[in-house]
Amino acid sequence: MVQRIYRPRQHARTAVPSSPSVPKIEMKLSSLPTTSRTSHTNRERPFRGRVFRRSEKISSKKQGSLRIAVLGGCEEVGRNCTLLEYDDDIIIIDMGLEFPGEEMPGIDYIIPNMSYLKGKEKNIRGVIITHAHYDHIGGIPHTIPQIGNPPLFGLPLTAAIIKKRQTDFETKPINMNVVKLNETLQLGKFRILFFHINHNIPDSVGVVIETPIGTICHTGDWKFDFHPVGTERADFQRIAEIGRKGVLVLLGDSTNASKPGHTPSEDDIGKNLEQIIKQAPGRIIVGTFASLLSRVKQVIEISESLGKKIAMDGYSMKTNVEIAKALGYIKAKSNAFILPEHIHQYPDNKVVFLCTGAQGERNAALHRIATNEHRFVRVQKGDTVIFSSSIVPGNEASVQKLKDTLYRKGAKVIHYQMMDVHASGHAYKEDIKLLLALIQPKYYIPIEGNHFLLRENAEIAYSMGWKEDQVLILDNGQVVECQNDKITATKEKLPTDYVFVDGLGVGDVSQVVLRDRKVLAEDGMVVIIVQIDRKTGALVASPDIISRGFIFMKENRELIEATRKHIKALIANKDSKSEADTDYIKNTIRNEMGAFLFKKTERRPMILPVILEV
Repeated sequence: MVQRIYRPRQHARTAVPSSPSVPKIEMKLSSLPTTSRTSHTNRERPFRGRVFRRSEKISSKKQGSLRIAVLGGCEEVGRNCTLLEYDDDIIIIDMGLEFPGEEMPGIDYIIPNMSYLKGKEKNIRGVIITHAHYDHIGGIPHTIPQIGNPPLFGLPLTAAIIKKRQTDFETKPINMNVVKLNETLQLGKFRILFFHINHNIPDSVGVVIETPIGTICHTGDWKFDFHPVGTERADFQRIAEIGRKGVLVLLGDSTNASKPGHTPSEDDIGKNLEQIIKQAPGRIIVGTFASLLSRVKQVIEISESLGKKIAMDGYSMKTNVEIAKALGYIKAKSNAFILPEHIHQYPDNKVVFLCTGAQGERNAALHRIATNEHRFVRVQKGDTVIFSSSIVPGNEASVQKLKDTLYRKGAKVIHYQMMDVHASGHAYKEDIKLLLALIQPKYYIPIEGNHFLLRENAEIAYSMGWKEDQVLILDNGQVVECQNDKITATKEKLPTDYVFVDGLGVGDVSQVVLRDRKVLAEDGMVVIIVQIDRKTGALVASPDIISRGFIFMKENRELIEATRKHIKALIANKDSKSEADTDYIKNTIRNEMGAFLFKKTERRPMILPVILEV
């Protein structure tokens, strides 16, 4: 087993022997191995068991306590980020984003709150990334600079996607380190090992963290697939060996904990996709996530085997395919691909168009195709459109509207509720039972899901014999203390307030701003412009009123005149012997006119008074 030792920065109280500083690994696609599948065999990575042995001169006396806190992912699907802290050593697992809900107009996404780490940057030994989905890597460009640019660790595909995304943001270079599945990292007092697990993107791993208190295991996103695509089956022998060595705490994915049975295999999905692509009379248009590389691989390789040409659209789709081809995860000849503008040069039944937008996103390729806004592709009768993804909660209406548009234009639409054209990357109930049976943790902490999913995950553990005091259901930021082989969910909570990313702004959008945006979206605004005498505060001219998103002024002249009359009455009540107080006038207009318009319309628009002194 390969071992890397990372010397803690500016920290002398480490039990790790001194070693030269580790150079930053500059990763180039041309220098990366063509595949990592060979590293999945047991012969190449024997498990060495516990690492805190007397021969390593680490004191057997357990001092201090281990603190675990989930900074994101225990109240939502997304924003996944877990922190572990022992004495002056800190590691972080994943640093993802969460997509906004309808109540967050204008917000691009939400990232983990790093404020707890302010002043502790020198203690952060590393950030471990389990896989390359945005809900696990999306926060990196924004959060890593805030916490002192610590080293990041991920398998080849994960590292390549992170580095490519970093260049898109044009930020400072990050300290991205490529690790192998059989590699061991020593980060301060934490010793990190990996185990292969199935998901719907290659190079997905679970993480084992060995500490002076005990062994912690983090599953990342996972499922068991006996017929996976582009990778090997989960390493059951290694997982069982980890369990036999003893696991104090298992943190487990809850995303599909409410679904009975076993997660469908990617192989079954591939067979269905092959039949659809083979039998379709016209063009095939496949909408899916750009990061769902197992599915993208299937579509590309099936299409090539059937003699069809593949066109792609969507920046992230093309980028991820390029990376996956360079690393050997997608095997297809260059002449199998054509540009979108060239699809009309081929018979319809020889074209497969692969794109993003299966969630109904307005700017994505599939939506532009459906609404005739795409530069090269229009939906036509005889097309078959495959939605090869499940619907993210909150996107139901936009997805249904997109389907309706496609149906109206004569396309045949196939989605996962009609037949198996999508398999989740997350474990169902029976898979979770098997993982618990293999690892046999002393304590279980469900993570990665809404609260009801954490509860469903806990119920699975109860059914397997775990007691209620052995299963901890946490809120974001709630600190768990581990000491002397016992763990306790404390009342301490680290900051986990939403950090909004809005365009180029990070964290500069507050709840007040969101509230204003909601008011503008729901009730509109009214601008009231008044001219007053600077010395007396008397009204000089009739007030001007501008409505945006509240009423159509030409059809509501009576209301406008009543509003103008009410404003004049407010200004007339001002004491003419005293100087104008513009702040007082603004507040009076804002409060009084808000109440007046609500009484007239039962809507409360945003009132923006503009005072001109003359």
